[in-house]
Amino acid sequence: MSTGTTVIVLIAAPPGLRGHLTRWFVEVAAGVYVGNPNPRIRDRLWTVLAERIHDGQAVMIEPAKTEQGWTTRTAGHDRWTPVDFDGLTLIARPRQGGQAWRPSKEVK
Repeated sequence: MSTGTTVIVLIAAPPGLRGHLTRWFVEVAAGVYVGNPNPRIRDRLWTVLAERIHDGQAVMIEPAKTEQGWTTRTAGHDRWTPVDFDGLTLIARPRQGGQAWRPSKEVK
């Protein structure tokens, strides 16, 4: 299992949720938490975050055995989503027309 620094970014999160994170993480800027919990704690914290985020948004960047060395989880983001693109994690975000970018299935 990978160990290393984990970063969580919260936007419009309930105050109780922010307090819950300070047990395992240090808040380095408003809504930005950095820590090094073990994978089991990290998974449990993410479950709590995803259940309690309500109208807010959360992003977790955590260590993983990937090309980039990390992976991303999102909650509360209805349009910004992680997408695998040839083994790299990219964040798909909406274009001005409202639809999120998706990688083409054709490789050129």
